[in-house]
Amino acid sequence: MNRQAQIRRPMILAAKTFPGRWRAPLALLFLLALPLASRLSAQRRNDPLNPLEIDQLRDTMLDPDERLKLYVKFSRDRMTKLEQMRADPKTTERGLHTHDLLQDFLTIYEELDDNVEMYFGRKNDIRKPLKMIIEADTEFQSRLRALKDAANTDPKEAKQYEFVLSDALDTVDSSAEDHRKTLTEVEDYMKHKKK
Repeated sequence: MNRQAQIRRPMILAAKTFPGRWRAPLALLFLLALPLASRLSAQRRNDPLNPLEIDQLRDTMLDPDERLKLYVKFSRDRMTKLEQMRADPKTTERGLHTHDLLQDFLTIYEELDDNVEMYFGRKNDIRKPLKMIIEADTEFQSRLRALKDAANTDPKEAKQYEFVLSDALDTVDSSAEDHRKTLTEVEDYMKHKKK
């Protein structure tokens, strides 16, 4: 008997010895894993932008001024939505909703940063939108700190969004500094480009 036949023989015997014995446990395992897999895939697909916002961004891909203005607008919208939700006394699971809206804000704000870097790398004249972004940075820092310092927050509730709030504050703080430096560099570049 050759080597391949020796290897196949035990597998064939195992299949004949346990017909269907593994089908039920495997089917049960599959059925139990299915809801978990769908939940994980739904979490990965969570996009903080709605289809209209995505279309607006797609339409402004070649216009840095308009695109960056949209990102600021969408970030501001998420902060406003967060504040409105927190002010609504009917809101249930406030901590969880705060976490999710902060994460949406952070995702959009990080996209704003990525776009600033992209347009700066392309040597686009983004002085005008950068000035607006720097003003928005100050506003976002203030609003995030107000949320952090809110006196009427339940400690259990605050625990649910503490990390993402800290992450958002750190990101906005470091990005605000980067945006100021980028504005100075763009202004220098544009002066030399005109000469």
